[in-house]
Amino acid sequence: MNTAVLETDEHKALRAAVASLGARYGRSYFERVVSEGRHTDELWAEAGKAGYLGVNLPEAYGGGGGGITELAIVLEELGAAGCPLLMLVVSPAICGTVIARFGTEAQKQRWLPGLADGRITMAFGITEPDAGSNSHRITTTARRDGTDWLLTGRKVFISGVDIADATLIVGRTEDARTGKLKPCLFIVPRDTPGFSRSPIPMELHAPEKQFELVLDDVRLPAEALVGDEDAGLLQLFAGLNPERIMTAAFALGLGRYALARAVDYARTRQVWKEPIGAHQAIAHPLAQAHIELELARLMMSKAAHLYDRGDDVGAGEAANMAKYAAAEAAVRTVDQAVHTLGGNGLTTEYGLGRLVTAARVARIAPVSREMILNYVSHQTLGLPKSY
Repeated sequence: MNTAVLETDEHKALRAAVASLGARYGRSYFERVVSEGRHTDELWAEAGKAGYLGVNLPEAYGGGGGGITELAIVLEELGAAGCPLLMLVVSPAICGTVIARFGTEAQKQRWLPGLADGRITMAFGITEPDAGSNSHRITTTARRDGTDWLLTGRKVFISGVDIADATLIVGRTEDARTGKLKPCLFIVPRDTPGFSRSPIPMELHAPEKQFELVLDDVRLPAEALVGDEDAGLLQLFAGLNPERIMTAAFALGLGRYALARAVDYARTRQVWKEPIGAHQAIAHPLAQAHIELELARLMMSKAAHLYDRGDDVGAGEAANMAKYAAAEAAVRTVDQAVHTLGGNGLTTEYGLGRLVTAARVARIAPVSREMILNYVSHQTLGLPKSY
């Protein structure tokens, strides 16, 4: 895929290096790991050793000193090779970014080096049964008990809790001045008493599992609070914007993988005199898919650039648009890839049928396309809210 002139030579080199790593593992490795009920530990460890997992984290704590721009390249290229690492969205992009920007020095020393090299992973818990990702309706509450905090609540659809050393939990505390609840973020180690998990059966073919969490008076020390108690919303969105950008990267990688398989098939599959790719009914939809993926990548690049230069407001709009565009492009690309292969598109041998479900994840998570349209209509176009 053409990276145009928007990327630096360093970015192109990073893209090529990660693509080479992904090619050595590929879809066959990914499928084998899932079928055996394992995790992509080998790829995760090698990517960490090469410095790819923490490319966005500060050099002072073992990271690469880059930003979300570089981390998005890593995820996109691994996805294009057929072996995406979903926890890249969560561990270094959300949790690592929040801790790097707002954590105490002790928190940075404790967590960032491990997040950077992959020895430590961290999950992110925001979604609730009755609130979704609406931070204003979150019911997980944190109350003081002396110098400690007590957390109580439930979370759902939390990825990778079984392999995470800790989970960054979004709770709410009471503002002493107004009495209103405000969001705050807490680091909850995996084996903390009162912190339990149960798997949610999913129709997804992926090594990362989804969990429901229950926090029953989970006692945490004062230092578990990340950043300023009064700046929780700012800190929360500092993690959500990278999450949307990385979801776009995930979708783009998946779409590129599906498109490459379809194009290869269209070049070689011969029913009449010429390969089927010579027919416009096959060629044009694939060309359209390529265009839509490229356009989505442009918006993702814009969002990452804005975020990395500190423009949180501009990045918020662009990150939502990038996630929307990439998800729509991925869904349409996978659908066209399956259609191009016909019956073979649904066989286990070609492995595209499973991507039909996987592509739709980006439409739903971490925020639905309808909520993104709400955001754009309200924040960008200035239209009134219906809720």
